[in-house]
Formats: sequence, structure tokens, C-alpha cells
Amino acid sequence: TMDIIYLRTPMAFLLLPLVALGAPTDEPNLTEPAPGACKRCCDPLDSSTDDPPLPPSHHHLPYPMPEVRPYINITILKGEKGDRGEPGMPGKWGKEGPRGERGAQGPKGSKGQMGTAGEPCKHQYAAFSVGRKKALHSSEGYQVLIFDTVFVNLYSHFDMFNGKFYCYVGGLYYFNLNVHTWNFKETYMHIMHNEEEAVILYAQPSDRSIMQSQSLMLELQENDEIWVRLYKRERENAIYSDD
Repeated sequence: TMDIIYLRTPMAFLLLPLVALGAPTDEPNLTEPAPGACKRCCDPLDSSTDDPPLPPSHHHLPYPMPEVRPYINITILKGEKGDRGEPGMPGKWGKEGPRGERGAQGPKGSKGQMGTAGEPCKHQYAAFSVGRKKALHSSEGYQVLIFDTVFVNLYSHFDMFNGKFYCYVGGLYYFNLNVHTWNFKETYMHIMHNEEEAVILYAQPSDRSIMQSQSLMLELQENDEIWVRLYKRERENAIYSDD
């Protein structure tokens, strides 16, 4: 016989075919003695053969029990698409890509609000006034006129040790040089711009001393130098002092 059992689930059908490998027949049981068999009087009453006794049967049926083996056939049907799950954790940052092309210029924005008033601009100045009390005579070479008295030296732009003015603020500058000449001696000097002669101060020998003056305006750049040079000795050349 064949029995088929259907188990219905929401997702699959379960088919269990039962295969009967045994069935009742009319063949005689070999373990039982055939009717009319000859028995000797010396044979045991409970045994008709020398074969070992069979184990007691687990059933009381007159025929053997069929052997049943289940056969499972599972068919999975695809269900409907489920709901979208929750977003996962963000992944690691990828590598930086190449720089893109410059975009088109956007429209001009509206005018912003006026900012707070700033501090007033600081004007930079340079000014100095120096003098010399001692007399100076010419020598075999050129001499830098060194000053020994300071009247004004704003921000110390005039170096008293070297006798030179160093320009830290570029612009227009006005210079004035006054010299007291010596009697019967020549006065010959230059106002120098770096290593170039800018202007001459000169006085001829005279029987009396005078005040000789020279002035000029120069446009200076940062790090320019202004200084006074006494001419070398070719004839008597000096500046006067009353010390």
C-alpha cells in the first residue's frame, strides 16, 4: 500500500510518501512446521527442529509488519518582498578624488553692513638734528664728518657712531647743512647719497670766518644712507670750532 500525507505550511509543501516494502502473502512461514510432518517420540515436545528458537514477535498479527520509510520532498516558494531595513553604520571615508574644474561665477551678492571703525593710521616720521663742537682738518684721504651733539634723533635713525642717517621710511626728505668756516682756510665738503656725491658745500679762504649753508631735497628708498664727507688734503681744508 502507499499512503501520502500532505503537510501544508505558509511557505512550503511537505510530501511524505510511505513505501511499503512488505505485504501479507499466502506463502507458509518457514519457521513453523509443516502440517503432517513426522515426529519421533524422542524429540522434544517444544521443538520440532534443531534450529535455534526465534525471538518472540513484537506483534500478534498472522503476517509480517510492513517496513515504512518516509520520503520527504520540500518545495520552497518565494514570498513577497519584505520591508526595507534600517540604515547601517556609515563606512570609512574613501580616498580624496581629483580636484574638479572651476565653476561658473555666481551672481553678485548684496552689499554688506558697514564694519566697526578701525584705529587711526599711524604716520611714520623721520627727523634728526645733530651738531659738532670740535674742529676738523683734512687728511690724506676722505673723512666722514662725525657729530658729537644730538638735538633731535627720532627713532634713532641717525647713527652717531658712524655719522650716517639710515632711511627706514621711504619718501621725500629735506636736508640742511651749516658749517662755520676757518680763517684763511678752504671749506670743501659733500653731502653724500649712499656712495654718490649729491651736493657740494664750498667756501673760499678768507680773512674772516663765515657761516656757510647748503640744503637739498632727496627722494630716498628704504636702506638708503645720507652722510657728510670732508674732502681730502690737496690744500688747507677745515671747519672751525671755538673750543
